Amino acid sequence: MIRRSFLKAIGVLALSFAPITATAQDVDPENVLVIDIAGEANGTVEILLRPDVAPLHAARLKELARAGAYDGVAFHRVIEGFMAQTGDVEYGRSEGYDYRLAGRGASELDDVPAEFSSLAFEEGVVGMARSQDPNSANSQFFIMFVRYPSLDGAYTVVGKVISGLDVVNAIKRGDGAANGSVFQDPDYMARVRVKADIN
Repeated sequence: MIRRSFLKAIGVLALSFAPITATAQDVDPENVLVIDIAGEANGTVEILLRPDVAPLHAARLKELARAGAYDGVAFHRVIEGFMAQTGDVEYGRSEGYDYRLAGRGASELDDVPAEFSSLAFEEGVVGMARSQDPNSANSQFFIMFVRYPSLDGAYTVVGKVISGLDVVNAIKRGDGAANGSVFQDPDYMARVRVKADIN
């Protein structure tokens, strides 16, 4: 299962994520997360959130970003040919990082009920991590490296990368024999903001 610590579930085939062709000025900055990534991957990623299909999850990511909760949080599980997972605001900090704990935590906020849709898990899509309980997503999320049909309809799609996919693809990989755990010096989200808040 994509627990808060890992993705393992299987799902059903769904329709493709609607292509994003809008220019930057057409995108509502209230629904764009700007993530500055540091480490082996160095650069900025912009994620267009989808409150039209996952309003509760989109609101949660914005709430945590605005609180500064994601700043300094590591990409603790990164699997080549699959995805990069982050967002453990409890145990996933890059400072004092311990791979044995990273991925087990969540925020102090209540879990968010599932908002499954027909959007496909493909390169750049952002999904919410959860435990076996479909209604257990909280703060952790993952960004896809590739198309992965077995996740379709089984996890909440909350957005898609619209800028900086090259940075995402450069995120430090974890150990394939350990479910992608990054043992030391993980790449991390140095700063996460809602674009509307940037002057």
